Amino acid sequence: MPHFTTSDDIRLHYTDDGAGTPILCLAGLTRDGRDFDYMAPHLDGVRLIRLDYRGRGGSQHAPADTYTVMQEAQDALALLDHLQLSRSAILGTSRGGLIAMALAMKAKSRLTGVCLNDVGPVIDPKGLQAIAGYLGKPPAWSSRAEAAIALPAVRPAFRDVPATRWEAEAQRLFTETDTGLGLTYDPALREAFDAATATPPAPDADPWAAFEALEDLPLALIRGEGSNILSQETAQEMRRRRPDMIYAEISDRGHVPFLDEPDALVALRAWVARL
Repeated sequence: MPHFTTSDDIRLHYTDDGAGTPILCLAGLTRDGRDFDYMAPHLDGVRLIRLDYRGRGGSQHAPADTYTVMQEAQDALALLDHLQLSRSAILGTSRGGLIAMALAMKAKSRLTGVCLNDVGPVIDPKGLQAIAGYLGKPPAWSSRAEAAIALPAVRPAFRDVPATRWEAEAQRLFTETDTGLGLTYDPALREAFDAATATPPAPDADPWAAFEALEDLPLALIRGEGSNILSQETAQEMRRRRPDMIYAEISDRGHVPFLDEPDALVALRAWVARL
């Protein structure tokens, strides 16, 4: 499996498949590059580079205080350097979208475009409460099969999802051990989350500055209709500020769409065409 080592000696896993327009795929908070497996077969003419953040998937665990958006943005740049890519588009799911906006603020010249999957500059407090309810805790189920049966009730905003997809999700979300299910990420990620959410923003901080940094870049936004992270109000404001932004709202989906839904693929293909 391909790896590279960061400046602070953390070994990170990535995959690099296909040929064409480079797109760096950045997953959600606790997820890894496998999140883009559903979408990958449906995009042509692209080089999909998928990073497992430090402490997730096949990457090495790191000190909890390095599990930050800014450090993970630096790791993303380090991967581009490792691959000798001067520029790339970013497809960012949830946490990955926050990293994309951070990159637009600190290294915009490295970006050719950004697609945000169910995230914006303002995070709905309901979503943060939901994350706090499970992050870093042992799974409640004894096997992946049991988890696959339970997941539809855990994610009620997701409707008309076949059982095979929930089985695939259980494979991606959990490991099986002799004592039950385990996590595919470092539980210490909870420490970083608690530290970040406990720190109030600076009085003069403007969350929209990160979104405004995407100016002039080809931009797309995909939102789950029932998202608890990206509110409809925030999405509408994003559209007002960027009327040229490609937009798709995916029905029967919450946080986050799988990205192989027909409307999501239409938006992704239109975005790729602009890169």
